[in-house]
Amino acid sequence: MKRKKNLMLPGLIPMAAVALLLACAGQGNRVAAVKPHNLSDSFLKIPAVSETFLSDTGNIPQFLEEITEFERAGMYQRGMGFLESEMKERVGDYTGAVAAAFKEMARLYGFGEIKFSDITNGLERAAALDANDCREGAVQTALALIAFSNECWDDAEKMLTGIFTDIEEPDDFVNWMLLSCAIEKNPDNRRAVSVYRSIRARYAQFPEYWYRGARLFSGAVASDYAEKCINIAPNGPFASPCRNILASLSGLKAEDGAALRSKFEIENYIIQAVNSGNPGLLEPLIPLISLPENPFTLYALGALKALAGVPVFLEYFDTLASNSKGRLADRLVYICRG
Repeated sequence: MKRKKNLMLPGLIPMAAVALLLACAGQGNRVAAVKPHNLSDSFLKIPAVSETFLSDTGNIPQFLEEITEFERAGMYQRGMGFLESEMKERVGDYTGAVAAAFKEMARLYGFGEIKFSDITNGLERAAALDANDCREGAVQTALALIAFSNECWDDAEKMLTGIFTDIEEPDDFVNWMLLSCAIEKNPDNRRAVSVYRSIRARYAQFPEYWYRGARLFSGAVASDYAEKCINIAPNGPFASPCRNILASLSGLKAEDGAALRSKFEIENYIIQAVNSGNPGLLEPLIPLISLPENPFTLYALGALKALAGVPVFLEYFDTLASNSKGRLADRLVYICRG
């Protein structure tokens, strides 16, 4: 099969990533959900990016640096990890190729696009590969990533440290995993915590980075991390525990988290309702305004009160108020009449 001329996931899947992707094969349309869209537009700002340019392996380190800078600028595009994996395999970095493929799969999982079992099944396939000279690193890396995925922090840290002995960038993905291991083992590790917080720019579009920070930190920092996780992946697997974290940090019961919405979400619901003239789109905010006093409920109340000056929204709130009781009824009356 000929390699495609654009920067899509290649028809020939890289050796190091193949086992990770096999877990998604044979699942009908789910394969299409994993494959990246055409990435050529995403890299227009990178000079001389072409198959000719990349066919010279001497140019690949420059290209990998460009991908890194795109990540740091918050411009991550779906499929970058698979592309990075292929480039690393081309230069013989099989351990890095597996880690890059895992990074992409972890992102997809964080956004709720694939199942956790897709990752673990793929890693197990990678670990079962024939460990010949060129694949031994890939197999060992897969085993380390299995330990990390299963939250076996001691094993993951030892294995990753043994495999990746020369990491130059403090915000490298492997370093993120090592920092996660260190903090999970000892949340009071001040150096690891400091470095973890300093690498946030590169992980702006990586839900698990924000989730782990929200879980491990405290106070305003934890709240900020939890909100960012929710904002970028509101339907992903980490959003629900982050809502519970926000609830606890706001003086509510953890189970109240199901009703919490971030300020960004509140604004989006309101924008959609106003643009469409459909107050029914505000329904997800009704459980929020019925909660005990907290910053997110107060923010929503202020924003919704401003809508009551529009007749269609006033009618909606008034109807809800007449059919509600207790705190919710009081809050709706406040929105309608002040």
